[in-house]
Amino acid sequence: MGKLSKHLREHIPGTPSKGARNPGRLIYSKENMRHVGWCLDNGIYISVTPNWSTSTKWTIEVKLKGTVHEDPLRYDDKDALHKMYEYYKYYYNKYNAN
Repeated sequence: MGKLSKHLREHIPGTPSKGARNPGRLIYSKENMRHVGWCLDNGIYISVTPNWSTSTKWTIEVKLKGTVHEDPLRYDDKDALHKMYEYYKYYYNKYNAN
């Protein structure tokens, strides 16, 4: 296989592939997970994605009712993760009837 074999290797979950970016990790609380779980159960998805035109900035995308909305601001690594949880909390509080 030679040179081709490196392209056919399995990706190991939890490890970034070559050229990938990772915003790092953020310790979350039980309250954060309640917000995230409720949103996912109700079709609200929020993701942190790399802004490939910069080397360190991230964008946040919210998928709500089948439509993707992008936050116009760009965030640093940890700020993006914090903002993602803020969005989950916002939508939980806005739409949760309990």
